[in-house]
Amino acid sequence: MTDAPRILVHTSDPAPMLARLAEVAPEIEARGHDGYEGLDRVLAEFRPDIAYSVAFHGRTGYPREALLGAHGPRWIAVGGAGVDHLTPWDTGTVTVSNAAGVAAPMIAEYVFGSVLHFTLDIDGMAADRTARHWDSTRLMTPLQGKTLLIVGLGHTGQAVASRAKAFGLNVIGTRARPKPMENVDEVHPADALPDLWGKADIVVLSVPLVSGTRGLVNARSLMAMKPDAILVDVSRGGVLDGAALVNTMRTGHLRGAALDVFETEPLPGDHPLWGLDRVILSPHCSAVWEGWAMRSFELFLDNLGHWRRGEPLFNVVDPERGY
Repeated sequence: MTDAPRILVHTSDPAPMLARLAEVAPEIEARGHDGYEGLDRVLAEFRPDIAYSVAFHGRTGYPREALLGAHGPRWIAVGGAGVDHLTPWDTGTVTVSNAAGVAAPMIAEYVFGSVLHFTLDIDGMAADRTARHWDSTRLMTPLQGKTLLIVGLGHTGQAVASRAKAFGLNVIGTRARPKPMENVDEVHPADALPDLWGKADIVVLSVPLVSGTRGLVNARSLMAMKPDAILVDVSRGGVLDGAALVNTMRTGHLRGAALDVFETEPLPGDHPLWGLDRVILSPHCSAVWEGWAMRSFELFLDNLGHWRRGEPLFNVVDPERGY
């Protein structure tokens, strides 16, 4: 086992993680920092070998330059799945890993909660309740037999696919390197998307934000979808063209859209998305549940064991691919 590394825990509340680290590896010297500001000073003073870091205030203002600078660690363990707040980086200087998979089950529940919101017309029921109106002609829209398109069959996409089969959905999806996958009826390369948009009743976006996915879903993509399709975006802000979605929704195209990620976070109060009907907006919280932070940290501790034993790390991210 290698000498005890110096570890910086960079989260909004590092105390529980520092306590857990002291419990499992008391010989390790660790320090916490709970803000974006001042991280450069902490790095210069502490000189950590490893930093466990979460973008707890979003991408805006995240101290990327400090972490990747001269006093940065050799390994940055990101506490979430997305790494676009760090890209690009020099893989010869620093290793970046993520916590891919930790939040996949919760995100999949968010996806189907959003889908059912529209297929069961929960808004319509709420309006009837407010109006004290009994509409006995109301019809539900079943999921069984419908087609779900998953753009990005990583951990989250696979979690969505497994739950989709319980609803009797036909599942098609895309991935960078197509191969047969459990719970997916058809797997296509990403360049097949122009032919797939119009086949789906439900479209789920779950890809990382890299140069090849920025603006992936634009006005043409949206209008190629079925008029009554449901769109759920749990990818990263920038994959979906928000302005194009606003214009599309205003035409009446699409049954509904659920967005958990945005190009600018927090979403400005004057953004037109706030005023649209048939849209669910959530503050990038589909991956957040009570206990998620420690679950992610436990994954890091497992990987730390690999580091100290001189074994290859898991969940190492390629900055070009974003995963």
